[in-house]
Amino acid sequence: MAEVKRRSPGAGPIRPDLVPSLLARAYEDAGAAAISVLTDSEFFGGSLADLREVRSAVELPVFRKDFILHPVQLLEARSAGADGILLIARILSDEELGSLHGEATALGLTPMVEIHGQEEVARALRAGARIIGVNNRNLQTFTTSLDVTLNLLSAIPGDVLIVSESGIRTPAEVDRLGAAGVQGILVGETLLRAPDPGRAAAELVGRVRVARGNG
Repeated sequence: MAEVKRRSPGAGPIRPDLVPSLLARAYEDAGAAAISVLTDSEFFGGSLADLREVRSAVELPVFRKDFILHPVQLLEARSAGADGILLIARILSDEELGSLHGEATALGLTPMVEIHGQEEVARALRAGARIIGVNNRNLQTFTTSLDVTLNLLSAIPGDVLIVSESGIRTPAEVDRLGAAGVQGILVGETLLRAPDPGRAAAELVGRVRVARGNG
């Protein structure tokens, strides 16, 4: 998953003048499997307009990445053309997470539940998550480590899709995750800081992955 993002709270301005449609096409041409679009305006400088522009430019699945707290945001995402949404476990109660997951699915949206620790894995599974995004970034210290994903693999059933998020920069790091059984990655800042984001994305796609069991 390649990300469309203008800035972030931790990194500041990254690519503030990006053109969403051009960036999305570059990612698609590079072989990305899906595109994540930051729509939060306050912290990330994004908008639903960015999502609509990306949707109109590519055939790939498009995810709305935002602080989803209310069902109306699911309707907004669907109306703007999103295929999926991100649900962040740490900002939702168990009841909210389960409810939003179910409502998103009913609307035809694919939910990806973002977690960071062991307790959140259990919460995501109870909510019915079939895709779990493991955020390698500690949102309190902003430090990142791929070990966050690797240490949680054994707690996630083999039939649940795992996407490792944050701190992924090199083909070697992608290979390390793939060798452990991680099925997908979400990359933003590394691509967006590159002179040619499409070329940077192409270097990370098509790496060897080891199949996980169904245990």
